Amino acid sequence: MAKLYFRYGAMGSSKSANALMVQYNYQERGQKALLLKPCLDKRDGEHTVASRCGLSASCAFVEEIDSIDYRQYNCIIVDEAQFLTKKQVQRLVEIADDDDIPVMCYGLRADFRGELFEGSKWLLAWADTIEEVKTVCWCGKKAIWNARISDGQIIKEGEQIVLGGNESYTALCRKHWREGRLE
Repeated sequence: MAKLYFRYGAMGSSKSANALMVQYNYQERGQKALLLKPCLDKRDGEHTVASRCGLSASCAFVEEIDSIDYRQYNCIIVDEAQFLTKKQVQRLVEIADDDDIPVMCYGLRADFRGELFEGSKWLLAWADTIEEVKTVCWCGKKAIWNARISDGQIIKEGEQIVLGGNESYTALCRKHWREGRLE
């Protein structure tokens, strides 16, 4: 029986690189992997998943899943899964359970305030397997917080979703996030 996986980590923990490597591994073995992301995320182009280390691949949008013949794929990989809705997570559960296709979701667990994203909340509730993709704070401790930065300062209020990369976010340990210390 196929499973729904949620692999979460802080910013810069190589989640997208891991998703792209899983897709490559399937393809290398002659199997097909469907790469998806929510249409909200257009930072790297409309139909592209890219990692900070330079890996990239074409993808479709999660919102298009029912117009794609996804049953021809051996697995489904979803990047930026924190942006999924409850209904989209439910659909991925159905695909894993009813169509027996493994679904691997990669995303943030919590936002810059430490609050769960909608997609992450339901993936944490419903995924068969939950795994952390680890990264470190500037101090060397495990980083679990996504600090939003503006003008060299940590911001702790504002809209939940503001797309950005290294210029807008950094991963910190809880202590340095609480203290507002960027080094």
